[in-house]
Amino acid sequence: MFELDLKSRKSIYEQVIDNLKEMIMTDILPFETKLPSVRELSKQISVNPNTVQKAYRELERQGYIYTQQGLGTFVADKAGIAVDSITYQKAEQGFGDAFKQFLYMGLDFDKAKNLALEIIETIRKEGVSK
Repeated sequence: MFELDLKSRKSIYEQVIDNLKEMIMTDILPFETKLPSVRELSKQISVNPNTVQKAYRELERQGYIYTQQGLGTFVADKAGIAVDSITYQKAEQGFGDAFKQFLYMGLDFDKAKNLALEIIETIRKEGVSK
């Protein structure tokens, strides 16, 4: 379910967030699925409960999940997800840099565009994690 890389440059907190986002966006965790409690998830993935709590708070702030007092934490409707402008700008820059690499390798614009579209289509078919 979760993939945590202790050697990654990303913090455990960021990896927990990324794992949950991926599962939500690929419908492994569909709308209104109840998430494990902070304690349950921290035991499952061998992470400090404070780390899981911090990740849940951030995911709630971004609109991926919501909490109902006394009932638990649930997957929110994807339509309510807030686009973080800084993350968006970083992703846009990274995408642009990757596309430029195709051009710098000597591909003409149309070949580079078609290759990018093939990659996008493969990701769509296989899912985000592939």
